[in-house]
Amino acid sequence: MFRPMRRFKQQVSQEECIRVLRTVPRGVLSVIGDDGYPYGVPLDHLYCEEEGKIYFHCSKEGHKLDAITKCDKVSYCVMDEGFRREGEWALNITSVISFGRISVVTDEDKKLKICTNLCRKFTDDEAYLEREIKNAFPRVCCLELTVEHMTGKLVNES
Repeated sequence: MFRPMRRFKQQVSQEECIRVLRTVPRGVLSVIGDDGYPYGVPLDHLYCEEEGKIYFHCSKEGHKLDAITKCDKVSYCVMDEGFRREGEWALNITSVISFGRISVVTDEDKKLKICTNLCRKFTDDEAYLEREIKNAFPRVCCLELTVEHMTGKLVNES
C-alpha cells in the first residue's frame, strides 16, 4: 500500500523516527483541501508512542476540519534542527513523514489530557496552563492521527 523509500541508504530506524517525533515541537499536516488542492498547515503536535498516535489541537472550524471531514487520509512531516559534521558547511537533517487517518477527539477527558500535555511540552508555568484551560478549552478541537506508515531519512543538504 505504501511505497518503500527510494533512497533507502538514507533511511533511519523507527526508533530514530520516534526520537524526532518526540523532540521536535511542530511540523506540517497535509490534507486534501478545496478542489483537490493539497493544504499543508504547520501545527504543534504530541506523539504518543504507546498508542502509535499523533495529537494536535486547533479551532473547531476551518479549512483543515472541512478537508478532514471529506477525506481522513493525511500526512504529517517533521524535521529536526540538523547538525554539521566538523569541517562541513551543510546541515544533516532528519525528517519523518507519517501517513494515516485522522479524526476528531470527542471524549472530553482525553481532549483535556491532550491539551494539558501539549501545553506542558512548551512551558511548565502551571498558572498559564490553568488560565488556558479555563479560557480556551471550550473553543478547542483535538485531532488524533493514527499512524499507518512512518518513514524517516537523514539528508545532507549539500
